[in-house]
Amino acid sequence: MAKLSGIEIYKQLPRTNCGDCGVPTCMAFAMQVAGQKAALDVCPHVSQEAMETLGAAQAPPMSVVTLGTGERELEIGGETVLFRHEARFQHPTAFALRMGSDVSDEQLASGIAALDELRFDRIGRTMGIDMAAVECVAGAEDRFADVVDRVTEATDVPLLLMCEDPTTLAPVAERHASRRPLLSAASSENAAEMLKLAARLDLPLVIRAEHVDELAELSQRTTEAGVKERVLELTAQTASERLAGLISLRRLAIEERVQSLGFPSLVSLGTNCAMDAMTDGIGVISRYAGLIVVESIEPWAVLALATARLNLYTDPQVPNAVEAKLYEIGDPGPDAPVLVTTNFALTYFTVAGEVENSGVDAFICVMDTEGLGVLNAYADRQLTAETLTEAIRAQGAMDRVQHNRLVIPGLIARLRVAIEEASGWDVVIGPEDASGIPLFLREVYGSLETHA
Repeated sequence: MAKLSGIEIYKQLPRTNCGDCGVPTCMAFAMQVAGQKAALDVCPHVSQEAMETLGAAQAPPMSVVTLGTGERELEIGGETVLFRHEARFQHPTAFALRMGSDVSDEQLASGIAALDELRFDRIGRTMGIDMAAVECVAGAEDRFADVVDRVTEATDVPLLLMCEDPTTLAPVAERHASRRPLLSAASSENAAEMLKLAARLDLPLVIRAEHVDELAELSQRTTEAGVKERVLELTAQTASERLAGLISLRRLAIEERVQSLGFPSLVSLGTNCAMDAMTDGIGVISRYAGLIVVESIEPWAVLALATARLNLYTDPQVPNAVEAKLYEIGDPGPDAPVLVTTNFALTYFTVAGEVENSGVDAFICVMDTEGLGVLNAYADRQLTAETLTEAIRAQGAMDRVQHNRLVIPGLIARLRVAIEEASGWDVVIGPEDASGIPLFLREVYGSLETHA
């Protein structure tokens, strides 16, 4: 069913302009629903008939699949657009670390440890590996259950159980069904038993085929078997075929509304080379992969993948900002430096991280620039001598120290005189790039204090 316009949604609303939905008019609310910025049930007066009509039309063309339980529960899928400028992407790509049943005890312990070690803090968010993928390797089927048990005992991350033999998979899936693992994979060869297993345990299932039409047919069988949640996997032979397949699946789900293909997709990178995994992974993240299975790779490669994912799944219509206030790094006292920056999240966390690296306790006064970085805020006239002075005074930064010295970013050095005239403070020009902050605080600023 085609997506409804704001006018079509408006015709189904009470049209009383009561404002009970938090929006002044029914037309404005209809436009928000059409733009997927508000849910229809926010209106307390919409009729049941309208809910049924509009609800079916406004349902996402791609279903959401829930993996795991508890605090580490993941949702993938639920996407509504092809391009991010149309609307934000909904659920970030999940990363699963593969561990085979043929690994040694030492390798298994290392893989389990990596589930926590391959996680990083960036601009206030923790990101990295999200799932454990345990694969039943030919010749080591007897260790599959033991490896899964050891992983579940050591971590609470969601599980991907990779075993094409339903007889081997069934007892393991039953034992860990409460963890809501993703089962992999049903294909034309084993579909009947795999579908029965997933339906009986009410677990999400990976369905696999070589071509899109075969995948659509298998997906229809999956629906008829009573399995509601599934993940699609195309067994492409080359990187270009893989990307083409991912794009086709997304287009058919979003533009053509092919219900049998309206589910997130899985890609197994299948390489131990960290550089290949990183480059291939970034490619499939940008081409709609919902879940990526990686081998044990280097932390720098995982960080690159996680950063690419973060950038792609950040809402482009909402500034990535932190709260504008006075921050303390370490335990700053009356002689601590006072630095100023903007509330663009990447700017603040970069500056804060470099201040921590310097080992110098300091205050950071963060201005509200509506999420703009230093140069953009300066160009937009949100960062001026007057607004900077006002923000620092409002936050009481200079009241916390015994000196009269303020450090401004080197990018706005031309504001130095104006700030001094507006505030009466001594303004010190800091580095243009945050990477220069440690050296500046340890050597340059320290010498200024010594000879003040």
